[in-house]
Amino acid sequence: MTNGARVFPVTSSIYRGAKAAMATMHGKEAAIAPAMEAHLGLEIVTPAGLDTDILGTFSGEIPRIGTMLEVAVRKARIGMRATGLGVGIASEGSFGPHPVVPFLRAGMELMVLVDDERSLIISESFVTDQTNHDVAVVVDVSELGEFLARVMFPSHALVVGPNQTDSPWWRLHPQLKVIRKGIRAHGELADAVSYATRRSEDGRARVMTDMRAHMNPTRMQSITDLAALLAQRVATECPHCRAPGFGRFAVSSGIPCISCGEESIIPRGELWRCAVCNYACEEVKLPKLEFAQPADCPRCNA
Repeated sequence: MTNGARVFPVTSSIYRGAKAAMATMHGKEAAIAPAMEAHLGLEIVTPAGLDTDILGTFSGEIPRIGTMLEVAVRKARIGMRATGLGVGIASEGSFGPHPVVPFLRAGMELMVLVDDERSLIISESFVTDQTNHDVAVVVDVSELGEFLARVMFPSHALVVGPNQTDSPWWRLHPQLKVIRKGIRAHGELADAVSYATRRSEDGRARVMTDMRAHMNPTRMQSITDLAALLAQRVATECPHCRAPGFGRFAVSSGIPCISCGEESIIPRGELWRCAVCNYACEEVKLPKLEFAQPADCPRCNA
């Protein structure tokens, strides 16, 4: 590995005028296509009628098998097969506790460009606390007032299902565990909660944020931001072998906390690597901080 500031990247134009397939049911092309066109000159083609839910659903009826990257690559190739194109783009998301600060909710977004003509898989990802991901368990819709404000309903949709589904009957009918998705009206929400409580073994409904991109403007913005990062990465050539996709693959260790001296969540810099030749270097972030504050220290916030 070469230490110190990285060499200025060279801009690649190998995809200018090319087309890439994108398999999506949830309108992600609106968030992704502009960045691909602006940075790469790459046109996005979205085949109609594809069921990407077969790879997993946020609401849990269909489990996601494999890592986010593996599923995203499979999704990209579904679009590639449907269009006959050699390049594909896909994204995946996951939501839950923040990996560093567990009391915060976070979204993990990953996007990949698959180029089977050049044997390339280039991915970009980030973790964001800009998410409305949340769950409430209630007996009646009247209990949801504060929750609805927090998750930005009705501009952001909801999913409702029965809370307790442990009996063998439910295992035989997993598709019935979700009563309704894409709820954006108060009357519809009340009906769904009432119906779900009658179906649940404990008489309660589970109300979840709908994390599908077309139902969640906050998540759609995250996908827009990630598309720009991926496009910039694809446009960046390796300074060693000139392959596209040179970029961040990890962060270096965190700077010490000024209070306890342990590593904080603020990294010293980023480690950049080529997806083809594995040439790597470290980019030191500027301005460089000598110490982090206790608020950014996992030990001080434990």
